Amino acid sequence: MGKKVLVTGSAGFIGFHLVKKLLQAGHIVVGLDNLNDYYSVQLKMDRLSVLGVDMTNYQEDTILKSSIFDNHRFIKMDLTNQELLNRLFEEEKFDFVCNLAAQAGVRFSITHPNRYIQSNIVGFINLLEAIRKYPVEHLVYASSSSVYGDSVEIPFSEKQQVNKPVSLYAATKVSNELMAHTYSHLYDINSTGLRFFTVYGPWGRPDMAIFLFTKAILNDQPIKVFNNGDMYRDFTFVDDIIEGVFRLLMSSKNKSNDLNNRIYNIGNGKPVHLGEFITTLEEVIGKKAIKNYLPLQAGDVYQTFADTSELFNDIAYKPSTNLRKGITSFVDWYKEYNEIE
Repeated sequence: MGKKVLVTGSAGFIGFHLVKKLLQAGHIVVGLDNLNDYYSVQLKMDRLSVLGVDMTNYQEDTILKSSIFDNHRFIKMDLTNQELLNRLFEEEKFDFVCNLAAQAGVRFSITHPNRYIQSNIVGFINLLEAIRKYPVEHLVYASSSSVYGDSVEIPFSEKQQVNKPVSLYAATKVSNELMAHTYSHLYDINSTGLRFFTVYGPWGRPDMAIFLFTKAILNDQPIKVFNNGDMYRDFTFVDDIIEGVFRLLMSSKNKSNDLNNRIYNIGNGKPVHLGEFITTLEEVIGKKAIKNYLPLQAGDVYQTFADTSELFNDIAYKPSTNLRKGITSFVDWYKEYNEIE
């Protein structure tokens, strides 16, 4: 018998892929998303459609049944609505919760700080309160590699201090980790935080580099190359991320200790220079990019590099998809989705 899992942010990039994985593994999934307009709502609705959820003529506060998966339902809801959230927990009695709902984007947090406080702080505390009142076996939640800021300690290890974030987005993610730690200590909530490293792949977010670059190259438009191309990112293919999240969600206790509050890096462990990333993308598309070189943006960091030894030690898993394979998979999806020959 499968577990009943609440996935928040289920219409998002990672949430969509995780729901699909959980359903295929036979678990019962309730997806939740507020479908905000940070990026294309249509893309979010198209992801839901793949899961059998039709948002046409949707009635507020109702749970939709999937037309494809008997074990899937979806509700449009904002985590800032504590009353509705508590009612959902009371009625559904979840076994596991995976919180992927958040206001995403480093640069957007410079111009829209309040959206991050509402979604990432208020929404998360409401979720923790719901779990306190209606306990679950395991809470897994999304953190981010951005918590490491401009750390010069390479590779980034979970043992490092993360008290110097360089964007408000990163600050909210550090806050989430502290909040989860406090609730685990006070109320014995079994929680696991995941520091994602530059996730990319099919159905990805339109504000991410690979999406922006692919669109621009195919349309003969210039791409913005920040810090004159001298940046490193630990690009991690979405399937690798999902496998790690799935395994951790299902492993309610850490093999190496009895802590009920844990943090893991999930990254490829192989930083790629932005120039190499662009060259590989050009080769896969079969077309050169027009490059517009710009200085480093406020809130951006020079490099990210995951130490994934803790992940491997506890669940014997290490991401492995190479860059060319991952980029090819994304470009194939992008062309199909946008009906490009």
